[in-house]
This record gives sequence, C-alpha cells and structure tokens, in this order.
Amino acid sequence: MIARALLSGMAAGLLAACSAGATTADDDAVIGAEAGVLTIEPSALSTRLEAGEAIQLIDVRTPEEFAQGHIAGAINVPLDEFDPAALPDPQGAERVLYCRSDRRSGIAAEKLADASGRNAVHLEGGILAWDAAGLPVIEE
Repeated sequence: MIARALLSGMAAGLLAACSAGATTADDDAVIGAEAGVLTIEPSALSTRLEAGEAIQLIDVRTPEEFAQGHIAGAINVPLDEFDPAALPDPQGAERVLYCRSDRRSGIAAEKLADASGRNAVHLEGGILAWDAAGLPVIEE
C-alpha cells in the first residue's frame, strides 16, 4: 500500500515535471500561466499563411531593411519604436514577429508577452531563414 502510494506520487511528480516546460497553443487558456516566447519555423508559417489563417505579421527591422524585402502583408514597427500597447488591433489574428535573424524579434516578443500576459510568437531565423527556405520576399 505504501509502495503504491509512493509510486503514484512519483508518477504525478514526473508528469508535472514533463509538462511544466511544454508549451502549446492552449497555454494561453491556463489562468495564471506565465506568458512566454514561442518560435515558428519558416515552412510552418508559410503553410499557415497559404491556408489563409489570420496572422498579423510584424517586422521589427528598420524601415530601410523593411524596404529591401519583407514578407507579404507585414507591417513595419521598428524595435526602437516597439510599444505593445500601440500595436494595431490584430482583429482576432495571431501576431507573428520577425526581424533579420530573430534576435530583435525575440526582444519584441518578450515585450509583447510581458505586456499582454499571453504567449508571443516570432519567426525562427528571421527573414534570413525565410529567404533561405526559398519563400517569397516583397521588395519596395
């Protein structure tokens, strides 16, 4: 009986430990859960965009970098001007941030997660990875 109780307790502890670091799209629904920063790979983002999912793309590079090439439909909000409270209403769309390599968008995603209390997503590898994957870039 004691062994069974001990094993049950250990199993519950292991399950809690395994799920503590797991991050899923449903994490936002957990009340009191700490918001974090998630990444999405270029191919996964492209698939979701092609499927017509509502995604608000936010490019946090400088206006000059943005003009040199960006993902279709993206808006430009440079990191040095990035204020989560001032972002345009996503109207139910998921926000995905990106920059050149993913460093600046990671910083912006942290700010967004902290301000919103929800997970924030940014593009893994930035537009460099997007371009390397052969995905389309719009130039102005």
